[in-house]
Amino acid sequence: NDRKGRRMSLVLYGHPLASFCHKVLIALYENGTPFENRIVDLSDESSRADLFRFWPIGKMPLLRDEARDSTIPETSIIIEYLEQYYPGPLRLLPLEIDRALQVRLWDRFFDHYVQAPMQTIVSNRRRPEGKEDETEVAGCKATLATAYAMIEKQLSESSWISGEAFTMADCGAAPALFYAETLVPFLEEQPKLRAYYDRLLARPSFARALEEARPYFKFYPYHDRLPIRFRDAAG
Repeated sequence: NDRKGRRMSLVLYGHPLASFCHKVLIALYENGTPFENRIVDLSDESSRADLFRFWPIGKMPLLRDEARDSTIPETSIIIEYLEQYYPGPLRLLPLEIDRALQVRLWDRFFDHYVQAPMQTIVSNRRRPEGKEDETEVAGCKATLATAYAMIEKQLSESSWISGEAFTMADCGAAPALFYAETLVPFLEEQPKLRAYYDRLLARPSFARALEEARPYFKFYPYHDRLPIRFRDAAG
């Protein structure tokens, strides 16, 4: 039918190692949404051009909906777009406005205060020797420590970050915490954060994204700090 045909029209531009790409993959896998997963190799001119013609900023992931001739950048916008035009059995954004705002807040929280400092620390590691900004790295580690304490408090008795339902905010939390934990480990006095992280790792949608990333983990500068099963794969 037309709905099925339109579903097959989705193309996701991304890379298996990228945490922001994992965020959207989790949303797609949660609802079994059919799509083409197009891996972008930025070192390959044609692959790079394929992405940049739609989004000159060049950031991944990027969703193309050929049926609607729409280009959707930015992870949270992509997930909200999917929620609107390709809804599945699991609602990732509540209909009730106060709950939706709570989900959007924690989604932004993980992007700005876990993903962003994590990526800054990693990018510093990739710089030539002597070019690392130690002050910037220290600031990012402090931000992560503060974020962890806030997450621990927010979880309270809830299974997921904004309550008992898995939402867009948890899609953002999973890859952010996966990489951040390799840089600033969780503290012993953060048992709820640790248990939450373990639930995210066990979530089939995230487990699938990580399994697909397995061959690429060797390229992550801190691969020796990944969970053992992925560290072994990284070599």
